[in-house]
Formats: sequence, C-alpha cells, structure tokens
Amino acid sequence: MALKVHGTVGSPATFRALAALYEKDLDFEFIPVNLSAKEHKSLQFLAHNNPFGQVPVFEHGDLKLFESRAITKYVAEAFADKGTSLIHKDPKKSAIQTVWTEVEAQKFDPTVAKLGWEIVFKPMFGMTTDEAVVAEFEKKLEPMLDVYEKRLTESKYLGGDSFTLADLHHLPTLHGIMGTKVKRLFDARPHVSAWASDILSRPAWVKVASMLTK
Repeated sequence: MALKVHGTVGSPATFRALAALYEKDLDFEFIPVNLSAKEHKSLQFLAHNNPFGQVPVFEHGDLKLFESRAITKYVAEAFADKGTSLIHKDPKKSAIQTVWTEVEAQKFDPTVAKLGWEIVFKPMFGMTTDEAVVAEFEKKLEPMLDVYEKRLTESKYLGGDSFTLADLHHLPTLHGIMGTKVKRLFDARPHVSAWASDILSRPAWVKVASMLTK
C-alpha cells in the first residue's frame, strides 16, 4: 500500500512527519499543499483530509492520519522492522521516552515556536520583531534547557541511549532556532549543544532540511 504525505515545505509539522519516514527509509509520495492559496482550507481538503485545515496529512492505504506526532508514532510502530528503531519495546524505557515526547510537545515546542515566530518568521513577512517577547521567552527557555542539560548528562539522548521519537520531534523547531541568536542558550550547555548537533546532522534530517533549498 502506497504511503502519501500531504504537506508544505517549511511547515514544522510536515517536516516532523517526513523525518520519521526518512529515518525508516520508506518510499512515499509527497503531495504539496499550497498554504498561500489556502488549499488546506478548501472544502475538499477539510472533508477528505483534515477537518481542522492543517498539514500534514498521512495516508497508508485506507488509513488517514493528521497531527504530526500521531503520524510519527504510527510510522515507528507500523514499520518497526524498517530503518531506525524509533521506539523502545521495554515498558520502562518506553515510559521514559513518552515523558520526553510530552515535554517536547507541551513545553519545548510552544516556547521555541514563539521565539521562531518573532525572530525568523516576522522578518520574513516584513513584520517587526518584538524584542520584549523574545526576552520573555528566552527566560522561559533557559530553565527548560537546564533540565535538558541534566537529563543529557544521564543518557546520550532524551529517551535513553538511542535516538527515538523523543529526539526526532524536536528537530523542526530546533533547526529553525539554531540559526538565530537563541543558539547561544544551547551552546552554553555542553550536553544540550552536543545533542542538538548530533540529531541535526542525522542523514534523515539533512534530507528533510535540504527541501528548503530546492
């Protein structure tokens, strides 16, 4: 059964799903969705793909999924024998992995995405960065990265000694923010800095990120 991804180049959520597919070394069809033309808000897209009008949407035969983290989890489980093992089978290790996937979704992503909006996207759209907001969210990020630093002194990756979804889920927002002044907050923490460099240099992610230059 063919795998399909409806998404947009540059969309963090789309890139999160694609990273999992590339880590699994799977063949899939990428179907571009033009956000500028509001294709994601069309009646057809809302009815047949995602009722919330967002990307990505993933198809595997008669299964259709939206929400990028649900997609990565399915890919990791359905293709467990392919490519990189992205999940732990041991219940205790799996629980730790789940903790850090929750940390990413509930703490890291909202904070870093806000910084990315102010520092990266606003200038792209001709808008003015609000430096007060940047300072506010940097202050929120610093203690969070202190927690990450402690965790990464205990294991090479967030979910344990191997790369898992707990790390992969960070990649899109991490990639965007590491090209800004916020990188200094990561560089100030040696284990966090080493972890970020490690996961951002993975071949699967390099392949995803290269889509931005095409």
